[in-house]
Amino acid sequence: MKLISAIIKPFKLEDVKDSLSKIGIDGMTIMEVKGFGRQKGHTELYRGTEYNVDFLPKIKIEIAVHSDQVDSVINSITTSAHTGKIGDGKIFVYDVSNAVRIRTGEKDLEAI
Repeated sequence: MKLISAIIKPFKLEDVKDSLSKIGIDGMTIMEVKGFGRQKGHTELYRGTEYNVDFLPKIKIEIAVHSDQVDSVINSITTSAHTGKIGDGKIFVYDVSNAVRIRTGEKDLEAI
């Protein structure tokens, strides 16, 4: 099992969700996060004063999948979240050693 964690631009969430749904992914966790990478934030003008905005709003998506699904999920997220501009995001893949569905007690692949 793998945990795929993707950080994307907020306005791309619906595109990514629809794309994942088309390949059979029907469960995910979404978090509103803030951060920066190479783009290092930006400056904004508010009431005539310039402010540095270091942490930009992003969406973090976490999806637990069978190891065989990793490539298709990564491809789906990459294709649907791509704008070609700086700040499109990142995808990380982690190993998952155990998973348990609390309601039924199902374990591992049956739990995801």
